[in-house]
Amino acid sequence: MARLGLDGLLAFPLTPFADDLAVNLDAFAEHVDSHVDAGAAALFVACGTGEFSSLAPDELAALLRTARETVAGRVPVWAGAGGGAATARAGIAAAEAGGADGVLLLPPYLVSGPQQGLVDHVRFAIGDTSIPVIVYHRTPGVLTAVSARALLEIPSVAGIKDGYGDVDLMTRIVTGIRSADSERARDFMFFNGLPTAEVSAQAYSAIGVARYSSAVHCFAPEIAHRFHRALADGDQAVMAALLEGFYLPFVALRDETPGFAVSLVKAAARLRGDKVGPVRPPLGEPTAGQLGRLEQIVDHGFAVLKETGTPVPNGRK
Repeated sequence: MARLGLDGLLAFPLTPFADDLAVNLDAFAEHVDSHVDAGAAALFVACGTGEFSSLAPDELAALLRTARETVAGRVPVWAGAGGGAATARAGIAAAEAGGADGVLLLPPYLVSGPQQGLVDHVRFAIGDTSIPVIVYHRTPGVLTAVSARALLEIPSVAGIKDGYGDVDLMTRIVTGIRSADSERARDFMFFNGLPTAEVSAQAYSAIGVARYSSAVHCFAPEIAHRFHRALADGDQAVMAALLEGFYLPFVALRDETPGFAVSLVKAAARLRGDKVGPVRPPLGEPTAGQLGRLEQIVDHGFAVLKETGTPVPNGRK
């Protein structure tokens, strides 16, 4: 686990677009640099928050190349791959060729299959590559505990990121894999990949899934790191204050519109001055009223942060 460098707060950078929706690599480099400067333990580029599904293969390659050049070895850089079987296979091979430190394998595109088919999809997508792969566990690629344990037979699979949200099922998966008496089973990694993962972080930590990805790191890394530290310290007071004063209001606004798990994060980053641009369709932008509420929620989050004794950036309440 330590050699993969995934012990800390994991960041999933946004993909900036220009007004004509072309990828803006200069803005992406600035955005990536801000994540590293803020203390991200690792970057996962061109994944869900990075609008993977809207990107062409040459855009994915350019984003990975830009991220690696910008990061310059300071933290690990992982890349997204997925889609249909052949597309996922090509994506993993391209990520390895592009020098990524690992791959987040998103679920199969459009179709579902039996449990053995899901395991075979992972095996086929990895092919003869040796790059570490984390399997993104979510619809339509939901595994049983037995199928999840079968991933131990695929040497390149380093872990599972859960975006399905069934704590009972995830408990069975974690227990089933950890009960395998091997060093590989003990080193196998689990991640909470639910939208705004801080809301479920305590429940997941209790079942042995302490790692999580923070979309809030894209626009308020100070809040994200304070919550992450409070979780590690078991500081219930700080977690409760940030949940009540920021995370839960943010989630309530996020849930108003499909796709806001990305769109609202991007809008918040723009409010903070980041040149991340609009989202690509089919995602939609917040209304003027929603933007006003978003700004109030973020400002109040920084006010709560200040009440916890944490320094806040200039210009924040």
